[in-house]
Amino acid sequence: MSDTFLAIVNPAAGGGRCGKLAKAALEKLRAAGVELQVAETSEPGDATRLARLAYARGLRQFIAVGGDGTAYEIVNGLFPEAEGAGKPLLGFLPLGTGNSFLRDFTSNGAEYAKEAILVRRRIASDVLCLRHSGGRLYFINLLSVGFTADVTAAANRRFKGLGELGYLLGVLQCLARLRRRAFPLRADDDTEFDRRRCLFLSFNNSQYTGGKMKIAPQASTGDGLIEYVRWGPIGRIGLLRNLPTLFDGTHIRHPLASRRGVRRIEFALDTPVDVMIDGEVLTLKCDSVEVLPGGLDVLV
Repeated sequence: MSDTFLAIVNPAAGGGRCGKLAKAALEKLRAAGVELQVAETSEPGDATRLARLAYARGLRQFIAVGGDGTAYEIVNGLFPEAEGAGKPLLGFLPLGTGNSFLRDFTSNGAEYAKEAILVRRRIASDVLCLRHSGGRLYFINLLSVGFTADVTAAANRRFKGLGELGYLLGVLQCLARLRRRAFPLRADDDTEFDRRRCLFLSFNNSQYTGGKMKIAPQASTGDGLIEYVRWGPIGRIGLLRNLPTLFDGTHIRHPLASRRGVRRIEFALDTPVDVMIDGEVLTLKCDSVEVLPGGLDVLV
């Protein structure tokens, strides 16, 4: 197998910051002996297309140069083919708006990620698969519905260039028009669907979202489980008082919160809903979420 990496660069990530920093960052890797091919994206979906074509021609090593969205697109270019045709390896150069997946391993994203590539610090990571009415999507961070999806939609729509500050502004905006809804589902061998209203539901492979929000403090990227976090219909004042707990992970101690490690989620949705998946917001009619244990190797 070739030792060459394909670095897929999203120059628009981080409000254009990635485009300014990527060339120098990649030259440092080359100077340290890393064999690189480089491809730039020009529109949404390009990273998926580039990764799929490269995987089909035999490349198995990739670097996501951007944020969570860039890595998400690459993963969806590798799967489902990678389920049976050779495990891929994914490294990161976090030059985008958010790098939530890496936060499980470090708070020093760029330097840590570069070192991980240079020393080939490789571990197996689970990959989660969402089946929906239009097909399948794959992700390595999280999928969420409810408040967290609303926040990401607001941050992407109005505050995209502000990074983590934009995410916090999205939180404050959604507090003002707080919605609590039911998303009927059942997990593993549950016989009944849970139709209770909630603030949000989150299905996690890793712990963080929005860069610093520790939404699933007990998630592990390699345990073969989906970390399912539920927060019930807390009121506006209660959420405001408990908002800091979302950033340190102690929200799961709240009486309305719960968490489980599960292998499968089945939905019973009547209509499509807004879904936040690895930082991207889509409107989908979800059918199920399943885990592919150790489906991807990552450099972290």
